[in-house]
Amino acid sequence: MRRYDLDWLRVIAFALLIFYHVGMFFVPWSWHIKNNETSEWLTLPMWFLNQWRLPLLFVISGMGTYFSLQKRTGGQFMRERVIRLLIPFVFGMLFIIPPQVYIERLANSQFTGSYFDFWPSEAFIGTYPEGNISWHHLWFILYLLLFSLVLTPLFISIKKGLSKGSGFKDKALKENILSGESELSSEMNFWSRFNLRLKKIISKPLGLYLFVGPLFLWEWGLQPFFPVTHALVGDWFTIISSITLFLFGFIIITTKECFWHSVKRYRNIYLTVGIVCFSAMVYIVNNYEDSLARHTIEAMIKVINLWSWIIALFGFAARYLNRNSSVLQYANQAVYPFYILHQTVIVIIGYYMIDLGWSPGIKASVMIIGTFGITWMIYEFLIRRWRFIRPLFGLKEERVKAADTLVKNYT
Repeated sequence: MRRYDLDWLRVIAFALLIFYHVGMFFVPWSWHIKNNETSEWLTLPMWFLNQWRLPLLFVISGMGTYFSLQKRTGGQFMRERVIRLLIPFVFGMLFIIPPQVYIERLANSQFTGSYFDFWPSEAFIGTYPEGNISWHHLWFILYLLLFSLVLTPLFISIKKGLSKGSGFKDKALKENILSGESELSSEMNFWSRFNLRLKKIISKPLGLYLFVGPLFLWEWGLQPFFPVTHALVGDWFTIISSITLFLFGFIIITTKECFWHSVKRYRNIYLTVGIVCFSAMVYIVNNYEDSLARHTIEAMIKVINLWSWIIALFGFAARYLNRNSSVLQYANQAVYPFYILHQTVIVIIGYYMIDLGWSPGIKASVMIIGTFGITWMIYEFLIRRWRFIRPLFGLKEERVKAADTLVKNYT
């Protein structure tokens, strides 16, 4: 059964990415290009969004992998991942990312000349940031591809183990197995026993916080030594924490309705914990100097915070968004091309507004509307309708008539 709430969350999370990257143009943090006036007040909402946005997407990706593997063998799944992830990634590095690097070089007076003076003769010399070869925001696609290929054997093992254990239908027997009272417990395979125990744990109000443990270890033990770079080589904290979230998504969804029942029932608890933890993080950062004690406490609060927002969002989505619509069908296909294109459009629009005397609010509005509008036109009139272009943006070669009704109604 398809979970439309997962589709909605995925669409919303990627839509927020556009707002987030527009915000990066104005926030004091380092980015590819910056407005002539930064906005300090943006730091808090940007920090809040940054805590759970990418972790949520990795968890959703793990859940999507579970559903995908129900209809495919391991080999079929890996082939599909290569086609839908590697091809757009390579295409993006060749044609989508170079305009961003070119604009950055112009903004920093590191290059003069037209774009075709830059591409391809200068675009593929040296690695970024000193050179020009980069994947910029497409790092997410590369990491997702690597995680999928590395974890597929484990996922297939889990799939087979749960399939063999699906014959235990009697609820009383399952409870006896969980408590160790049944002689048949030894006859169940590891993954069946693990799945039943996990269901028992997460059915409790705070049971889902079991998953916080590994996240704390990575945050406490790896983050100080391996800052986030998205450069793959040496980016150990991002790699290990992200692949852990990806694995969690797959494991959690194997509990099926047990998970959805828990997040719907306890969503207000998770929301409250998230609000308290984020408030505590803000207080600690603003009132305590760096120390081992602060790092330990902050690491624990940070992972509880991000996990609370993730499961709270799952809960509210399960309650209010688990329904299909023509808007969702259209947006669900558009979201991948939008992700690939959006940052290049933002950087180009932003470059021509850097030195304008407009207020940040007006500039942000122009960038948001312009990014959605330009990206939509490229998607609707070029990518979606040309079967040979669709695979370059991760889309299957399908007929597009299903979404035409929505387009006609809104254009």
